[in-house]
Amino acid sequence: MRNLTMMTDLYELTMMYGYLRENMQDRRAVFDMFYRGQPDKQRHAVMAGVEQLADYIRDLHFSEKDLGYLRSLKLFDEDFMAALKNFRFTGDIQAVPEGTIVFPGEPLVRVEAPLFQAQLVETALLNLIGHQMLIATKANRIAREAQGDTVMEFGLRRAQGPDAGTWGARAAVIGGAASTSNVMTGLLFDIPVSGTHAHSWVMSFPSELESFRAYARCFPDTCLLLVDTYDTLASGVPNAITVFKELRAMGHEAKGIRLDSGDLAYLSIRARKMLDEAGFPDALIAASGDLDEYLIRELKTQGARINLWGVGTKLITSADMSSLGCVYKLSAMEDTHGSMQAKMKISDNIAKITLPGKKDLWRLYDPNGMAIADYITLAGETPDDRKPLTIFDPDEVWKKMTLTEFTAVKLQQPLFKKGIFVGTKRTPKEIALFRAKDEKTLWEQYLRTQAPHRYKVDLSDRLWALRADLLEQAGGDNT
Repeated sequence: MRNLTMMTDLYELTMMYGYLRENMQDRRAVFDMFYRGQPDKQRHAVMAGVEQLADYIRDLHFSEKDLGYLRSLKLFDEDFMAALKNFRFTGDIQAVPEGTIVFPGEPLVRVEAPLFQAQLVETALLNLIGHQMLIATKANRIAREAQGDTVMEFGLRRAQGPDAGTWGARAAVIGGAASTSNVMTGLLFDIPVSGTHAHSWVMSFPSELESFRAYARCFPDTCLLLVDTYDTLASGVPNAITVFKELRAMGHEAKGIRLDSGDLAYLSIRARKMLDEAGFPDALIAASGDLDEYLIRELKTQGARINLWGVGTKLITSADMSSLGCVYKLSAMEDTHGSMQAKMKISDNIAKITLPGKKDLWRLYDPNGMAIADYITLAGETPDDRKPLTIFDPDEVWKKMTLTEFTAVKLQQPLFKKGIFVGTKRTPKEIALFRAKDEKTLWEQYLRTQAPHRYKVDLSDRLWALRADLLEQAGGDNT
């Protein structure tokens, strides 16, 4: 991964300059990264991008070329340049592990470092985590609607640039895709790659049958033919069956066919019947062409006989949701006497009011291992499972429930301590297995694509009281 130190917004640097001028640069500060989500949908999300964040933090430094450019802006003095030249991250970072199912408003990444350092990492952190979470979440929604069928990520050519295509494909596998068409992602992350041929292959030969035979000669044991170049049912499927029979006579078994256009439900049903009658009941039917979770659900409802789903544009661009709404907010800072003081953003928009203080995130499980709620506490608070715990909706406080049997698991895990990486490195395939296991601990009503039930994300008594006190001091309303 290339050095991304200069991948930052200018205002991060102007604030850092101001902190230095005001002698605030060494004050300890705590920032939280969370996402706001969509209030009408309360979508779950899949945590992703932590590995890229770790790479970024480990390589944080300003080169002479960087410093030269910043000097050319004529905004900063040489004291600031000297501070940047010696810049290294020395703080602590905790993050929820990649693959964890998470919900709006939860502190997913906690950065505690000198203010000078904690401010710089904001932009890159939001970019790296926010984008991969967005794509992993979209892939998860698609994979859930596929109901166990294989999903292949096919979006590189439509991605918003090479980085979005490469890191997005990684995130898609974390979210539920089984493979990618992106060879670079396969190389970097040991992810399975998949792909067959395009219509141009078929059109390059004198006839469709000749193109199929040529492809079969090249790939006799992985032959999957695109059958909709001319006429799917009158030409494509019959020609594919002819080639499949020829392969079988030579001791090979074809993989299947791909549909890329037309009425995919109708065509797959007819193609399935033709393949079965020809003696190829195990031949797979793949589909591609502007698919997403909504269309896959409709095709399933119509009885489509599709085994593999190649999803491109609408996955890699998260077509129906351009951003997850991730933010990075100050929640505590050292005062002039060295004491940490809780900080809280106040807004007329209740969705933009932040949670104050240094916080931990817990997941509460019932005796069967199913998630009951997530529980945000002030750092140092540990839910005591030896006695009943009453949790309540932080905004509609009359909604309460008392847990008598539960287990509390802290979701944030150490990533850096005093600037040293202490996290665990996992492959995307390992993360995907973790995500699948984590999904099974959450009830379906919280994860469904349409009108999901609101998952409980509650605050400890102490955190709720701190928030209420700060709202009152600011002249706000704690309802």
